[in-house]
Amino acid sequence: MTDIGSTLREARMRERIDISEVEARTKIRAKYLRAIENEEWDLLPGPVYAKSFLRTYGDFLGLDSRMLIDEFKHRYERPSDHEIRPASTIARERERRRRTPRLPSWAPIALVVIVILGVLYAVGSATQSGPTSSSAHRPAHHRPRHHRAAAGTTTVAKPTNVSLKLVPTSTVYVCLVNGAGAKLIDERTFTVGEQIPAETAPTLLLTLGNASVQMKVNGKPVPVTPSSSAIRLLLTPSSVKPIPLSQTPTCP
Repeated sequence: MTDIGSTLREARMRERIDISEVEARTKIRAKYLRAIENEEWDLLPGPVYAKSFLRTYGDFLGLDSRMLIDEFKHRYERPSDHEIRPASTIARERERRRRTPRLPSWAPIALVVIVILGVLYAVGSATQSGPTSSSAHRPAHHRPRHHRAAAGTTTVAKPTNVSLKLVPTSTVYVCLVNGAGAKLIDERTFTVGEQIPAETAPTLLLTLGNASVQMKVNGKPVPVTPSSSAIRLLLTPSSVKPIPLSQTPTCP
C-alpha cells in the first residue's frame, strides 16, 4: 500500500475538495488534516486521536478507513504482548480455555440476587421474632416505642449496575467498553452540542482523549482529571478509578 497521507491527499484532490471544506464537514482542524496528509503524526494529540481522525477522514473521502487504520497500526504502533507470544503458548492457552468450564454471563448477577435475598430474609426473620419474653408481658403503654418503629425498617439493596452520562465541553474522543469487551461507544469524536449516548452496565471501561467532558456516574457529578495522554477509567456501581491504558479489554 502507498503512504497513508498520499492516499488521502490524492483522493481529496481527485474530488477537488479544499482542506477548509474537509475541516468544516468533519470537524477536524485543518492543521491536523495537513499533518495526516504529511504523515507528521507527532503533531497530533496522540495515537488514539490519529486513528479516530483517520476513520473520519477516510469515511468522508469514501476510502476504506479500516484499511487505513490497520496500516497505521502496522507502521507506527508497537505490537502488543499477545501478538509477539510464541504460537505454542497461544495454542496452549486456547486449549486451557476450552477445557476450563465457563460460567454463563448471568451467573454473577444471579449470585448477587441470591445474596440480597438472603440478607432480606435474615432481616425479616429478626424483625418478626418480636420482643423478648420479659417485655411481652408488659402493658402496651409501657413498651418502648422503638420496638414498634423497628417493624417498618427496610434494607436498601446495593446497585448492581453503573450508569454513565457524558456532556462534551469541547472536542473529545470517547470509547466505552462493557465488562464483557463489547464496544458501547466505538471510538467516536464528539463536539460541543452533540449528544453522547448514556450507557448502563455492571462494569464500564471508559477511554477519553482529554478531560473536555462533564461526567455523571449514577446521577452524581464526577470530576475528570486532565492528563497529558488519554484518560482511562474503570466504573463500577461502587467506585470510579483510573486504570492503565494497557488493561484489557482495550478500546482501540
